[in-house]
Formats: sequence, C-alpha cells, structure tokens
Amino acid sequence: MKPHAPPNRPSRADAEAAVRTLIRWAGDDPDREGLIGTPDRVVRSYEEFYDGYDLDPVAILKRTFEETEGYDEIVVLRDIRLESHCEHHMVPIIGKAHVGYLPDKRVIGISKLARVVDIYAHRLQIQEKLTVQIATAIDEVLQPRGVAVVIEAAHQCMTTRGVHKPGVTMVTSHMLGAFRNSPTTRREFFGLIHHGPQGLSNV
Repeated sequence: MKPHAPPNRPSRADAEAAVRTLIRWAGDDPDREGLIGTPDRVVRSYEEFYDGYDLDPVAILKRTFEETEGYDEIVVLRDIRLESHCEHHMVPIIGKAHVGYLPDKRVIGISKLARVVDIYAHRLQIQEKLTVQIATAIDEVLQPRGVAVVIEAAHQCMTTRGVHKPGVTMVTSHMLGAFRNSPTTRREFFGLIHHGPQGLSNV
C-alpha cells in the first residue's frame, strides 16, 4: 500500500530550482525581495502536503485492540477534516471524510482512522481513488465484518479555474462487507454520519 519511491527522486535543490522556473514562467522575478525565500517555503510546504508518500497506512492500522467486552456494533468517525491535492491540476481538495466499520474481533484507536485518511489524502489524488484506498486498507488489515467510507469535498480545480463553480461538493462512497450487502446496516451508517444516534429513528 505504500507507493514505490521514484527511482530518481530529485534533490531539494532541484525542487527549489523548479519553483524558481515556475515563478519566471508566471512572469515574475524570483530574485526580487518578496520572492527570494519562496522556493524554500514552497518545498517545505510540499514536504507537508505530500508526506503520505513516506508513511505506511498498514503499520498504523496494525495497532489494534482485542479487549472489546464483546462490542459488535458499528464504529463511526465522522467529519474528519480532509486536505488533499488533485492529481490533474495539483490544487487543493478540501472536505471531510466519514469512516465506519463493523468490528469482528478487533477494534482500532480512532486516531488511527484519521491518520489513515491523512496518509492517503497527502498524496496526489482523485477523490474516487482516495475513497477506495481508505476503505480497502481498513478492510485488509483490520478484517472487520464491513467497512464504509464517505467523502464530501470541494475541488479547487473546479471552483477557482475551469468552469468556476464555487459551492459545489463532490460526494463519493465505498462500501464493503455488511455495508454493501445489508441495506439496514448501510442505512444505520448514513443515519449516524448525517444525524447522529438521535437520527436513527427517522431512518
């Protein structure tokens, strides 16, 4: 699940030189006072934006707990802040993810679910692939009775360029196991992420 590093990864100096080239291409002078430090700042930003390439979601997910006192109901972590970048234009995708699973024998710390979302989000992405990657990783490592992932996000490649349509949200979902096979389980999950426990009576 951890992508292979490119065989000839450029050096930091190469990356900063590339930013200087883009500044010149945009029509400005990378040596003027306001831009002198920009290449360094951009590269440091990229180290944060794309640190998902250096992290392994499997290692995060393997830290599970078996002492559950027989708990076998849905576990949901909703409204996880999601920040990613479109692989077509390298502009932000901003939104939230909802992750749920139906435990079999093991549960996982909720912070680990958020970390898995971040690891995959901090790579160049399309939302559809991101949704599947998160669900598949949880399913393969935790081996629960089901996994559900929903992502709601705005894409700046659509809101700030191209068709310029602000206020548009893209929603994707990926269901595995009981969430795919049982309409009741799936409805319960959607009730939890949209209304909380009090909303289940209306589902």
